[in-house]
Amino acid sequence: MLNKSISERRSEPRTPADEYSFVEFQLKNIGPIYQFKVWDVSDHGLCILVNEASDLLHNLNVGVHITMRYHERIPANKPRSLTTRIAHITKKDTGKFKGHYLIGLAVAS
Repeated sequence: MLNKSISERRSEPRTPADEYSFVEFQLKNIGPIYQFKVWDVSDHGLCILVNEASDLLHNLNVGVHITMRYHERIPANKPRSLTTRIAHITKKDTGKFKGHYLIGLAVAS
């Protein structure tokens, strides 16, 4: 279920993404393959940006685990498939990300 809270839920300092360029995944191994640029990272996860009009938002829930392929900035390196938990879904109503959701990703250990 979508969390439409406008409060900032990202409590850790963020830095621009440096290791991974984008992630890709498919829900339940059917339908489209989604690709999203990695916007920023913290010590415990990454963040992608999803437009509020995307149908994907109806199929994502906090706590769900999805296998995602992480593509590094160095194109010669093979993507890594990692089990990833949806950590938060936060709607942005102001600023440069207005009209989007920040989706927090936590790589499962």
